Amino acid sequence: MWERFSYYGMRGLLMLYLSKTAMEGGLGIDAASASLIYGYFTGFVYLTPIIGGWLADKYIGQRRAILIGGLTMALGQFFLFMQPTLSTEGALFGLPWPTLLGLLLLILGNGFFKPNISTIVGKLYEQGDPRRDAAFTIFYMGINTGAFLAPWYAVILPRICLLLKPW
Repeated sequence: MWERFSYYGMRGLLMLYLSKTAMEGGLGIDAASASLIYGYFTGFVYLTPIIGGWLADKYIGQRRAILIGGLTMALGQFFLFMQPTLSTEGALFGLPWPTLLGLLLLILGNGFFKPNISTIVGKLYEQGDPRRDAAFTIFYMGINTGAFLAPWYAVILPRICLLLKPW
């Protein structure tokens, strides 16, 4: 749930952050380029689990892949969060290096985490055990809850707690 909460909270604000002017707290990238960056980010988020699942199956195992993916995504979120305080020299593709690095780490981490967490849930119970269906139901309820609440909290909490714009 928290991984999806983090992902959808950030993704819901990414386009705004990329396209808002610097005076409004954004990066000031034109709408066409921001849409392209957003599209590439989303595309790679859905492509990398193929590679991450294969690497986990062949070399590192599901548990290690989940750990690597979770830590990598946390580091990616950290770079996105810290971007305003870090040097922005050396922009690439119109993005300051902390933003680009943060997005790349989120893509990479998602590739390791997403395909393997479902596999671990499936291994909790034997095929045919009624608890297995219940485990997947709870698992996907958590994912959907995180995906539903994240955009709301990503906008509301910064304004209430920190009196900040969320992007």
